[in-house]
Amino acid sequence: FQDQINQLIKNEKLVALDVGSKGGFNSDGYFSSKYNKFFESILVDPLNVHTNDNINKKMINKGLWSSKEKRKLYILNKRPESSSMFEPNKESLSIYGFKKKDVHLFETTETKLVECDTISSCLKDLNIKTLDYLKIDTQGAELEILKGIGNYQPLLIKIEAHFFSIYNEVPSWHKLINFLYDKNYVLIDWKGIGSHNTRIPAEADLIFIPNFNNHNGEKFIIENKAKFTSLMLIFGQLKLLQIFLLNLYFH
Repeated sequence: FQDQINQLIKNEKLVALDVGSKGGFNSDGYFSSKYNKFFESILVDPLNVHTNDNINKKMINKGLWSSKEKRKLYILNKRPESSSMFEPNKESLSIYGFKKKDVHLFETTETKLVECDTISSCLKDLNIKTLDYLKIDTQGAELEILKGIGNYQPLLIKIEAHFFSIYNEVPSWHKLINFLYDKNYVLIDWKGIGSHNTRIPAEADLIFIPNFNNHNGEKFIIENKAKFTSLMLIFGQLKLLQIFLLNLYFH
């Protein structure tokens, strides 16, 4: 769909904030890397661990939270992608299918006090007026980070949610969904992550868009139809996009 996206947004970029971007923008390969060129990405790197490949990208060198404060980060050097603002709970690892020999991977090797700020404050510091795509994958801190979004209204949000968390005191996943529904977003897709011993995934990537079932959500989509359509194409949401077209949301 590269030709279609070029026609839709011309030379404009989709502004993306990637929170939990170790490895760079779209490092989890959720969508094809051929679409990365359509984004102006902003990465969050509180520990300054990004490679020189990201040297020209906009960076936020702070942690993100619901307020400006210092928070303890539990660092897992044997499994750095699992470092979190919440302390690991080794007793819950069996739900994920981990064996006893894997438990040592979740040992906290060090802790650091990280300066944190809100999404809203950090984006304003970067002179970012609008945000089109928001991705948060922060091992349990997703809800607290979302609380700092302020007046920014992404057209598509990808959030990691833990149905069974391996961290202590992580808010229940339904609070994350309720928060976004109260912000007039609706869940349209989820994909399970990793192994699990339950019938449902232990954790999943959730996709939200503005709630097209009410006037405010529909109006916001129509006002941003070129960028919204581009994001839906990139994320493979073709059937839902067809429904919008058939129902004349996009006249």
